[in-house]
Amino acid sequence: MTGTEAVKKLEEFKKDYYTIGDLKKILDISDESLRGQLSRWCKKGILIRLRKGVYTLYRENINYEKIANQIYYPSYLSFESALSRYGILSQIPYTITFATPKKPKKILLGDTQVEYTKISNKFYFGYVFEEEMYIASPEKALVDSLYLVSKGKKVLDIKELYLKNIDKNKLLEFSKIFPKNTRDLVKSITAK
Repeated sequence: MTGTEAVKKLEEFKKDYYTIGDLKKILDISDESLRGQLSRWCKKGILIRLRKGVYTLYRENINYEKIANQIYYPSYLSFESALSRYGILSQIPYTITFATPKKPKKILLGDTQVEYTKISNKFYFGYVFEEEMYIASPEKALVDSLYLVSKGKKVLDIKELYLKNIDKNKLLEFSKIFPKNTRDLVKSITAK
């Protein structure tokens, strides 16, 4: 099978990434043939190896956040990544950060570091499906971050946050089910 034929078949499925199993089924190819083809297609730039057993078609702009959200489900973009996206945090984080009720995990997706932080099921809310992925609302991303700060697991310079567009009532509402240390941090922010 040529690279062009493989691309045509894979594009029909409109997937962001393909596992080895996906590629075998879609391309109707044996394990042995697939291994050799994958190596050639990656060298030619037809496919990009994101991580062991996970590939994507070559594109100018690969949406690593979207793929990372799909690879480890359920999860939603939160913490520094969401705060940066909303303009609340001025720095652009090196790591894409997600909240998940599952085991915490760190992976490398291409050259991009991805971190999934476990939060309790009772804190797993306050996100929307936007731009084809799950992302925390600005207020929930802030509460999630403050929760980890209150537990000593993250550092966040609260004076550096741009909070003008934060709905303080929503922030207070979200914080109600979090521990007292988190609620106290939220109250100190909303008092200003």
